[in-house]
Order: sequence, then structure tokens, then C-alpha cells
Amino acid sequence: MNVDAERLRTDIERTAEFGEVESDEGRGRTVLTGTEANREAREYLVSRLEDAGLDVRIDAVGNVAGRWTPESADPDADPVAAGSHLDSVPEGGIFDGPLGVYAALEAVRAMRDAGVEPTRPVEVVSFTEEEGQRFASGLLGSSVAAGERSVEDALALEADDGTALETALTDIGFRGEGRLDASDWDAWLELHVEQSERLMDAGVPVGVVTAITGITHCEVTIRGEADHAGATPMGDRTDALAAASEFVLDVERAANEVVAEESDTAVGTVGSLDVRPNATNVVPGEVTAGVDVRDVDRDVMTELVRRARRSLARLERERGVETEFRRPFDLEPTPMSDRVRSAAHDAGEQAGIETLDLHSGAAHDTMHVAEVTDAGLLFAPSRDGISHNPKEWTDWDDCATATRVLAGALADLGGA
Repeated sequence: MNVDAERLRTDIERTAEFGEVESDEGRGRTVLTGTEANREAREYLVSRLEDAGLDVRIDAVGNVAGRWTPESADPDADPVAAGSHLDSVPEGGIFDGPLGVYAALEAVRAMRDAGVEPTRPVEVVSFTEEEGQRFASGLLGSSVAAGERSVEDALALEADDGTALETALTDIGFRGEGRLDASDWDAWLELHVEQSERLMDAGVPVGVVTAITGITHCEVTIRGEADHAGATPMGDRTDALAAASEFVLDVERAANEVVAEESDTAVGTVGSLDVRPNATNVVPGEVTAGVDVRDVDRDVMTELVRRARRSLARLERERGVETEFRRPFDLEPTPMSDRVRSAAHDAGEQAGIETLDLHSGAAHDTMHVAEVTDAGLLFAPSRDGISHNPKEWTDWDDCATATRVLAGALADLGGA
């Protein structure tokens, strides 16, 4: 199968025009769910799906799916599906999401042009609100498709301005009917930019993901006593920020030790601090810290959380602060299907394209889909590992190469 690299590039570059933002370097876009830019991106996708002869449907939460049912396929067979998302973070890049959507469409066009005869239908999918920048915390459309969130709960979600998802989708004409059901798919594949440098460093054009990392978010509060910065002797202080500084370093130290001793894929980050009263001439009285823990091994994640709590207990003893610990967000690591991974590696081998096993340190819609059917995730190289930034870049040749592997895997899974 020959992927039309120019056709793929045209679709991605056209999508980059919707919500385009000025940038001194690179090319950026802001496409939030339910906005005018989102409407334009969705309408362009629907037009391209229809031009390719796919039957398009839109579900109640705005998930878009186009189905190709060639004469060779049993129309009642469970389809194989592929895709990603069209929304972005504010001032994000042009490949994160759209590459996966249009690679899936190009894979279908390549199969059709080559006369490939799958015995199953093939679906191209764009999920709603993957990035979680306006509604919920991300992966929204796929969570509904996987049955993990109800349509009603999703539509009731509100943006910061009070707009409900139902209203936002209705306003742009993408409040459809029914529910896209991922459990109806025989298999699923998503192609995404890597958002890291492992493929570039290895000189390999396509990554086959073994597992998607688990993610735990913890919220820590450290309370001391606010006091005058000039009049309070050093020995009489209970400085919440000084204690929080030790906590940050403890989390970093624990993560480095775990990487050295147990799992080289583990990471631990204190990514946010809210200091009160946050005044130069006041000893800080309270700090809230946001902690992010990730790994493909659940036990390792648990160990990092345990060490974070142990750090807080030490700070209470040694610094006299009071602490609180909450764990509001927790996703299990998600292994990818051996069957889908094998199809991807086989497709690469048949096309003479080298593939590399690696894990994903970021969340993707595939996490939810993997709960209800066989699922896989492919990566294309990211220059310098940059993502969520106008400087995000994947060479066009790499986009086409990864799409060839995607097409071959879909043909295999589709029974061609």
C-alpha cells in the first residue's frame, strides 16, 4: 500500500489553519471544544470523510465516526477502528491529535486505492475533548464511548464560563444522537506523536507502545504559621514554604531512587505550588502542592505515593507543620493488546520499516478504549520531544511512514 504523503500533509496543514495562533517559532493552534475553531475543524473532517466515501455519524457527545464498508466486508461484522482527536491545548502544536485522525483516514484511502479487501468494516474516529481544556479533565469522548461516563453526565459538564457541553456542541452543530460504543469494535489503533525523544535517539521511525502509564495526582497541604518576616526570629518560625521545599526535594529523591532500583519508567513531579499569603514580607503560612506520579507498574506508583506521605510525616515531626494528603485522580497503567501490537510489528516488517517497543508516559484516548476491546498505540518521532507547543514537529516523511504501518496493521486486523 502506498500512502499519499501529500494528501496526508494537506489535511493536517488545512486543520492547522483552524484556531491558528501567531508564533515566533513553529506553527500553533488553539482549538477548544465547542468553539468556532472546533466547529471548523470538525466540519472539514466530515467533508473529508464523505469525500472518501465513508458513512459519517456523530454521537450525542460529539464523537465523529466515518465507516468504510467495502464490498469484501461483512457489514454486520465488528469493525476495526482508528483515530484520535481534533481539540488542542491553548497554543498547542499542529500534530497532536490531527495526525492520528488523518492518518486513520489516509490508511483507509490507501487500502481502498490498493484494492485491499478487508472482511470487516473500518472506522475513522475523532473523539471529543481529549485534552480536557474546557470540559472535565480530559479523555472525555473516549470515556463515554467506553461506557465509563454516561452521556448525561458528560453533557452536563460545564466550562469555567458556565456553558454546558450540551450547549456548546449544539451551538456548533455537533450535538448528535446515540453513543459511539467502543466495545463494538473488534480492535482499535491510535497513531500519535511520541512527545519524547526515544525514537529520534534510536533512529527508528515508528514506536509500538507496550503500555500506557498509570497516573496519580495528589494534593498536599502544608500548614505552618504566617508571621512578620522582619520581626519573627528564625528559631520561632513555622515556615510552610520551607517545609514544602523539603517535600519537593523528597519527591524528586524518591523518584530517582525508584528509577535506579525498581523501574526506569517511573516519574514523580511536584508541578504546582500555591503559597499563602504569598507576600515578600510575610513568613508563608500555608502551601498547597500538586504531585504527579506515573509509571507502567502499579506497585511502583504505590511506592512513590507511600514515600511522599512518609516525607509529610517527617516534616510534621521535625518542622512542627500540619499536613493533609488527598489523592483525587488515579488511573491504572494500561497494557496494550498483544494481538494489535503483533499486527503493527508485522506491518512494519512487511513494509521494511523498523519498529521499536516503548511505553507511553502520557495519557491517550486509547486508555479508555483498551478497557473494552483490543487496543494499540503507535508513535511517530517528535523533534526534540517537544509537544503542546507551536514548536511541536514531526517530519512529513515520518508522518507518512507511521501511517504506512497503521494502514498495514488495520488491513491485517480487518481480515484482509
